[in-house]
Amino acid sequence: MFFEITDETRMAALGTALAAVLESGTVVGLYGTLGAGKTRLVQAIARACGVTQQPVVSPTFVLLQEYEGRIPIYHFDAYRMRDEDEFLELGPDEYFEGSGLVLIEWADRVENVLPPERVEIHIEVTGEQSRRVEVRAVGAKYAGVLDQLRVRKDDFAT
Repeated sequence: MFFEITDETRMAALGTALAAVLESGTVVGLYGTLGAGKTRLVQAIARACGVTQQPVVSPTFVLLQEYEGRIPIYHFDAYRMRDEDEFLELGPDEYFEGSGLVLIEWADRVENVLPPERVEIHIEVTGEQSRRVEVRAVGAKYAGVLDQLRVRKDDFAT
């Protein structure tokens, strides 16, 4: 399912909508070039999940940030990973089976070790602030997420 996002305010609204429809335990792979808006989307999801105690930043150098909110957020960044084995050393299975939202930036770098049931968000830069966002349900488990986003589409997409 594709959405046209015109600016950062709409991207934040998409994050709010995602926080409302993603269940605890969901693994989300985020795809897109540098500066596409992956971290901005994570920030919006975290804010909507009640994360207030610290700023949500890209965990590029620490590889993983944990945030407490209404739903815990586990924010991975695979950008600097040498390979999938390095990602596996972080113990992602523990998080995949946990009760929080697992958000993985640069998921394409570790795609082969992600759970077979997940949500993928592909962000394409189409202008200075505009983005084309594709949300995919990988596996049958998350097909309902797409239906729920479709209902909320007027809140964030043009």
